[in-house]
Amino acid sequence: MTAEPRSSTPASLAPEYASLAFLHASLAPEYTNLASEHATPADAAADLAARQAELVAALVASGPVPAGFDPDRLAVARRALLRKRAGEAAAVWPLLAASLGRAWPDAFAASVAGRAPLGALRDGWDLARELSRRGELGDTAAVELAEREVSLRHRDGRPRRLPAIRRRPDGAVVQIGGRVHHLARR
Repeated sequence: MTAEPRSSTPASLAPEYASLAFLHASLAPEYTNLASEHATPADAAADLAARQAELVAALVASGPVPAGFDPDRLAVARRALLRKRAGEAAAVWPLLAASLGRAWPDAFAASVAGRAPLGALRDGWDLARELSRRGELGDTAAVELAEREVSLRHRDGRPRRLPAIRRRPDGAVVQIGGRVHHLARR
């Protein structure tokens, strides 16, 4: 009994990758056959891993377009992934996104340009801090940033254990014993 070879058509892709099925059509013939007469399975796996890394870099980190891919279709996929990434960050940073309004997608895209995703919390945090340094952060977004800075650690998003204080436009935000308090100026 022999196993039927698995089809390499887009219909055989896992459902979660079906939206990228159009990229399959742009594969060069040399990429559709992973094994050759002289290649070992380890060589084929290493080659596949290298090509996958090139594709991921092209999609999310502004890497060069890998050989065999249509640049226009890759650009469409890149923009779609960036929109998805901006939407995820907006869900985690709603006041930051609202304070930027229609400028949110462009500001977010400029902030993460050429950088691999670090997660929605971290991507939004980096944008908020950048805008704060430039003096372009709205008041509500500044309060949101201050709350995050006193309650979470920047690098990994885990809760802070020690007390912390951050300024906000009309006072300060303080975290003591895991509770966040807003102090307003009189």
